[in-house]
Amino acid sequence: MPEFYGDAQRALQDRFDSRVLADTLHAVTVQPGIDDAAKAFIESRAFFFLSTVNHEGHPTVSHKGGAPGFVKVVDPTTLLFPSYDGNGMFLSMGNIVGDGRIGLLFMDFDKPHRVRVHANAVVSDEAELLARYPGADLVVQATVVDSFINCPRYITRPASAEPSKNVPDETGAAPLATWKRIDLLQDVLPARFQGLAGTEGGTITVEEYDAMVTDGNT
Repeated sequence: MPEFYGDAQRALQDRFDSRVLADTLHAVTVQPGIDDAAKAFIESRAFFFLSTVNHEGHPTVSHKGGAPGFVKVVDPTTLLFPSYDGNGMFLSMGNIVGDGRIGLLFMDFDKPHRVRVHANAVVSDEAELLARYPGADLVVQATVVDSFINCPRYITRPASAEPSKNVPDETGAAPLATWKRIDLLQDVLPARFQGLAGTEGGTITVEEYDAMVTDGNT
């Protein structure tokens, strides 16, 4: 299995004293497939952002929308989603045909939350798959490489011109990230963050953090 982090990530982790933290987060958050909680969240979404790689090797991203449930989690390592009528450029679909590596970002702006998925995909026009999506031209079948939840603290709520409360102010000051209060991470946080949880409401358990994420309260 390929390494999750490359040399560039490792160099920055070492620069900012976060290698041990990064390894811990990888161990506790990155899944080799899609678990039940992520499945429920993904299938409740009416849109997601799709990243693909073009013929020149450049990444690109697009918005994909449909009725809630239009992305189907067939099993923990298989996703399906349709390609509906668009502008005829077929940028995303053409990219997938040329290079099947994709990224999917599922968002909730009302209760800030996000799930990331990396996958290898193919484009299909098989009748059995198209029958699942009336009106679709093509269907993408994606084999999941990994999935994980990201900290949602910088997500801006809808219909708001105000940035997240977690964005650094003009002096660079910002609240301690809620996930940095999780008890099992205290010993692996970079030195500059250790001991701060006590002044920011104390430590919390993973379960407490998960509940806060679900409620959009991070």
